[in-house]
Amino acid sequence: MRKILVIGSGKSSSYLIKYFLDKSESEQLQIIIGDVNISNAKKIIGNHKNATAIVLDVFDKNSREEAIKNTDIIVSMLPARFHIEVAKDCILYGKHMVTASYVSQEMQQLNVSAKEKGLIFMNEIGVDPGIDHMSAMQVIERIRDQGGKIILFESFTGGLVAPESDNNLWNYKFTWNPRNVVIAGQGGAAKFLQEGAYKYIPYDRLFRRTEFLDIDGYGRFEAYANRDSLKYQSAYGLDNTKTLYRGTMRRVGFSRAWNIFVQLGMTDDSYTIDDSENMSYRDFVNAFLPYSPTDSVELKFRHQLKIDQDDIVWDKLEELDIFNPEKKVNLKKATPAQILQKILMDSWTLSDDDKDMIVMYHKFGYELAGKKHQIDATMVVTGEDQTYTAMAKTVGLPVAMATLAILNGTITTPGVQIPIKKEVYEPILKELESFDIVFNEKEVKYLGYNPLNL
Repeated sequence: MRKILVIGSGKSSSYLIKYFLDKSESEQLQIIIGDVNISNAKKIIGNHKNATAIVLDVFDKNSREEAIKNTDIIVSMLPARFHIEVAKDCILYGKHMVTASYVSQEMQQLNVSAKEKGLIFMNEIGVDPGIDHMSAMQVIERIRDQGGKIILFESFTGGLVAPESDNNLWNYKFTWNPRNVVIAGQGGAAKFLQEGAYKYIPYDRLFRRTEFLDIDGYGRFEAYANRDSLKYQSAYGLDNTKTLYRGTMRRVGFSRAWNIFVQLGMTDDSYTIDDSENMSYRDFVNAFLPYSPTDSVELKFRHQLKIDQDDIVWDKLEELDIFNPEKKVNLKKATPAQILQKILMDSWTLSDDDKDMIVMYHKFGYELAGKKHQIDATMVVTGEDQTYTAMAKTVGLPVAMATLAILNGTITTPGVQIPIKKEVYEPILKELESFDIVFNEKEVKYLGYNPLNL
C-alpha cells in the first residue's frame, strides 16, 4: 500500500479525503490524516479500513518527522504559514509535497534543493489559486497553438452563498476565512494593466471602483481589483498583453456598502482598541464618529458618511445590528478589523442548511488573422451541505488529483511549482468535469477592456 499523509483536516478537506478513500482499493492507498484535533477526520473516514487518523502537532518536531518519513507523499492542508516546516522535512526525507496555498518566499527558496532531489512541490493547486491557473492556461495555450496573440486577460473568482441560501440584504455570507474577507485589499494599492498603461487603485478607493459581470443563469455580479493583477504575468506568458486584470467577485451592491467600513477605519488591523472587551457594538461604531452631546450615533453616522435614511446601504447596516447597545464585543485588545469580524459573524455565518457557491469568470481577448476575438469562460459550483461545500470541492479535488498523479508518475517535473504545465492541468481539468466542475465557454464580440465604474 502506498501511504499518503494529509496534515490538517479542516473544512476544505472533506472532498480531498473522500477522493482518496474512493480510490484507495484500486490505487492501493493507505491514508493517514494528522491533526491536533482529529474529530473532523474521524467523522469523514468513519470505519474505512484504508484510513487512520492520528494526533499530529506540526510544531512537535519528533512526531512530525516520524509521520513524514514513514509516508510516500505529503498533502499539507495547514494554514499557509505552517507549510514551510513540513516542506523542510520533505526535503530532508525525500518526499513529494502538495499544497493549495500560494508559493511563499520561504517555499520558493527550497526550489533548488527540491530539484536536486527530484522532488515535486506542487503549490497553488486549489481553486483560486489553482483552478484559475489551470483553466486560464488551457485556453491561453489553445489560442497560441492556433496562431493567436493574447491582448487581454481578465480573471475573477468569488466564494459566495448559493442563490437558495441568499437571504440577507448583503447577498453574502462567509464561505471561507472571515478574517481574509475583512482585511481584503489592504497592504498596498491594487495594480493592473489597462490598454498598455499601468493603473493603481489605493485601498480607500478600491470598493468604489468595480466592474460588472453577467453570468448566464446567475445574473449580475460586481468585482473589485485584486492587490497585484500582474503577479502571474510572466508565468502565464503574458508579458506583451495590453490588459491584465484580476478581481474578486461579489453580488452587486456589496462593495458600495462595504466601503462604509473602509472609510470609517473599521477594517484597520494595525492597532488595538482600548477597553475593547467592555465595548458594545454601538460603542465600537461611536468610537469612529465625532463627539456630539445631542446627536444620536445613527444621526452622526448618516451625516458623516452622507447616507440617506431611505438608502439601501442604511438598511444593510441596520441588518447587521451594529447599533445595538446590548451586544458586547468581548474581545480583549482587539483591532478594529477583529471587532468588525466578530460583528459580521453574527449575521454572515452559514446556517447548517445553507449552501455555498464558487463562481469563476475568465475573459480572453486575442488577435487572430488580423481580427480581434473574445472568449468568456465561466464556472459555477454549488455545495451540497456544510461538510461537502463548493469551497471544499474546488480546493480539495485538484489537490487530491495532483497528489495521485505525482504518485503515479504522470506529473514528473521536479521543483517548487504551480499548475501551469500541460502535464498537470490537462488531465486534472478533464477529471474535474466528471465532478461537475466545468467551464462553459462562449465566443462574444470583442469589446476591449470594460472600464471600471468611477
